[in-house]
Amino acid sequence: MKIAYISTYHPRQCGIATFTHDIFSAISFNDKHEKINQHIFALTDEGEEYDYPEEVVFSIAQQTEGDYIEAAKYMNTRDYDICVLEHEYGIFGGKSGDFILSLIDHLHIPLLVNLHTVLESPSIDERSILIRIAQRASKLVVMSQFAIELLTRVYKIPEVKILLIPHGVPQFSVKHQDAKNELDLSDRKVIMTFGFIGRSKGIDVAIKALPALVAKFPDVLYLIVGKTHPTTLKRTGEEYRYYLENLVEEFNLQNNVRFINSFVDIADLSLYLSACDIYITPYVNEAQITSGTLSFAVGAGAAVLSTPYWHAKEMLAEGRGVLFNFNDDKNLADILLDLFSNPDKLNAIRHNAYLYGQELSWHKLGVRYINLFEKVAKRLLDRDTENSWAEIAGQVPEFDLTHLKRLTNHVGILQHARYATPNYHYGYCLDDNCRAMLLTLMAYEMKPSEELEGLISTYLNYVHYMQLDNGKFRNFMSFSNEFLDEEGTEDSFGRTIWSLGYLLKTAPFNGFYQMGKELFFDAVPHFRSMKSVRSTGYAIMGMTYYLEHQPNDRDILEELNAMAYYMVNEYKQNSSESWRWFEKIISYDNALLPLSILRAGEILKDSVLIEVGMQSFAFLDQLIFEKGYLSIIGNTKWYVEGAERSKFGQQPIEVSTVVLLYHQVYEMTQDEKYLAKMVSSFQWFLGKNELHLGLYDAETKGCCDGLESHGVNRNQGAESTICFWISYLDVRRILIALT
Repeated sequence: MKIAYISTYHPRQCGIATFTHDIFSAISFNDKHEKINQHIFALTDEGEEYDYPEEVVFSIAQQTEGDYIEAAKYMNTRDYDICVLEHEYGIFGGKSGDFILSLIDHLHIPLLVNLHTVLESPSIDERSILIRIAQRASKLVVMSQFAIELLTRVYKIPEVKILLIPHGVPQFSVKHQDAKNELDLSDRKVIMTFGFIGRSKGIDVAIKALPALVAKFPDVLYLIVGKTHPTTLKRTGEEYRYYLENLVEEFNLQNNVRFINSFVDIADLSLYLSACDIYITPYVNEAQITSGTLSFAVGAGAAVLSTPYWHAKEMLAEGRGVLFNFNDDKNLADILLDLFSNPDKLNAIRHNAYLYGQELSWHKLGVRYINLFEKVAKRLLDRDTENSWAEIAGQVPEFDLTHLKRLTNHVGILQHARYATPNYHYGYCLDDNCRAMLLTLMAYEMKPSEELEGLISTYLNYVHYMQLDNGKFRNFMSFSNEFLDEEGTEDSFGRTIWSLGYLLKTAPFNGFYQMGKELFFDAVPHFRSMKSVRSTGYAIMGMTYYLEHQPNDRDILEELNAMAYYMVNEYKQNSSESWRWFEKIISYDNALLPLSILRAGEILKDSVLIEVGMQSFAFLDQLIFEKGYLSIIGNTKWYVEGAERSKFGQQPIEVSTVVLLYHQVYEMTQDEKYLAKMVSSFQWFLGKNELHLGLYDAETKGCCDGLESHGVNRNQGAESTICFWISYLDVRRILIALT
């Protein structure tokens, strides 16, 4: 078996580096080690260089996204059986460490993840990143039971995907008194804290507890073992250490506190831990899901006193240690006095910790990891073809129109939202009510309900209210129900015909059908007056759905033929060998154009239309999937041949028609690569995109408004949410059929 670890690594001074080195060593010295080949892909922090050992085969510059992709390619082409990711937000580049998503998106081998941090109140980006990692991983390993509870409650990750393996500890071979003798501490009562120094460690609280203890036990010595964290050192220097040294002088504790300002190796650390009588972790807040220092201290058989952070509450249960209040030096002093005054009580705690620590040895945990690696490695995934439909279906949320209903009142659906709250300032528009009617009709097809009937009625009534006597439509209306335009845009007209055509194909009731028919046919005289190819395409979509219901309507067939060839003429005037498109510019809702031509070609059985549709589709396909995932044209600056295309902002309206387009091409060709791209396009909403961040909000059931250069636009308006759910229904329908 060949294993690739993604982690920081020695000689970089980092707790994750130590953890990875310990796993590496535990497996190297296992009985099966001759059959296992292990390599490290080391994260290198900005501006640093390290003399890595030979097991490091690849260095990833933390802030260089291309290195992450190259690392994945390296693994894919060198027969690795499994990738083991040591995840901690801060060691990866990008926003909240999102560069690691570039690596796993390009990875073609099974992935196992050790989670070193699980946040109870993550930022939106932190939550999205962890969910994306969980979706890709075969297994998530955590080091506490509370981490499992957080992953299932906060991140909605199925418990079956999570495994608890506690933090390992080294072998402590030196006896307590022998260790004291070796360090020349045989006549001292030794208290200890070790690890990187920083304000979050609360060491000042422990120092403040010492005067009362020293007054009764002057032979007490508090060892503070560890250097200032490198990141803290760059940001604030030795400010906290100087503060601690001043406290020592203030309380006259120079003979009772000793700073060992170094990053100690495992041998020295084992000696110090074996020598200490009481170990203290006085962290200042509870949000610590795992602590290697705490695990090491328990493994060494020390009596541990700790504030009640998450990991400590689990680790020190059942008499394995004592908890004291956050930032409470008096409480800590009382416990220290009690334990040193009662040696039998102190020794009982040490004994309980020692027995528990034997189960945490890296020797034993190494066997568990090997067995897990072998199990995960057998589960091969083909990331190129995305053909594990059951697994993909498991990533799709349950259908839920909660946010759609939040934006809808008795008039219709409101255009915009401020975050997930309806924004009344912008009122209503015809475009969104037509989209909402299309979505609810699609949903009703899959699972009829009275609630959906009511929503369809609301959106249809808005369309009816906005139609003018001449058959055209207004578009905008204020929240106070005042018309804001005399006549709507061609786009809003075309989208209305699309939704009405779908209604005439799928109407739940005859009453809905009759109203839709009147609205549709009152608008027909204006079909050929449209000049925009995009508006024409929207109307063509509506006509093709109507003709699926009424295939012999010769008048509408004639309208469809005329409008489709209008688009063909635009294509011929604007296209060339290198630019197979309908306009000299690629702007918005681009997939609609080949989609509508292909649908018209099918209905009319016209090979010219199908040829134009497939040519323009192939051109667009090459543009939007050139990176291996969906990267749509941004609206910052539309794309002109020969010019630079905009990466941002990318909007959900683009994605929904891309999904429908790939579905159409798959149905026509039965080529599964287009089915794979259809599903991959939908995953844009779930984080398979330029920023590797999800736009679907599982809490609100809404969809964010787009990807911008600064991150995700967190407003959840009608258009984005409707486009998400339209894409969802189209993909879900196929996934259900395939699984």
